[in-house]
Amino acid sequence: MTTQTMLDDRYGRTRSPRRRILLWSIVGVVAVGLTGMLGWTTVANSLGSVTAIDTGYTVVDAETVTVSFQITAPVGEPVACAIEAQDEEHGTVGWRVVEYAASADHTRAFTEEIPTLALATTGFVNSCWVP
Repeated sequence: MTTQTMLDDRYGRTRSPRRRILLWSIVGVVAVGLTGMLGWTTVANSLGSVTAIDTGYTVVDAETVTVSFQITAPVGEPVACAIEAQDEEHGTVGWRVVEYAASADHTRAFTEEIPTLALATTGFVNSCWVP
C-alpha cells in the first residue's frame, strides 16, 4: 500500500464512479463519430469513382492497335479514359485520351483504335476519370 493510498483511505478520498462513466462515455461518442466519418468518406469516394476492365485487344498492323474495354462510371457524368499500347519491352508506342459524353447507363462498353509508332504487343486502358 502506498502512502497516497493510505491517505486517501484515511480521509475518505476516492475516485468518483461518475467521473469514470463520463470519461468512457466521451471516449465512446468520439469512437462512434470517427467510425461514422470513415464510413461516409469511403462511400463518398467510391460513388464518384470510375473503373475500367479490359476485355481484349487486337494488333491490327504495325501502326494500329484496337482495345476493347468496359467502364463503370457515375450516371450522368462525362468520362475520359487514357488508353495505351506497348511493345514487347513494355515501352509505350501509342497513347490516346478519349472522352465520352454523360450517359444514363452505369456500365458501358467501348472499342477504340490507338495509332502506334512501332509494332505493339498489347493494348489496355491505363486509367479513367470524371473530368
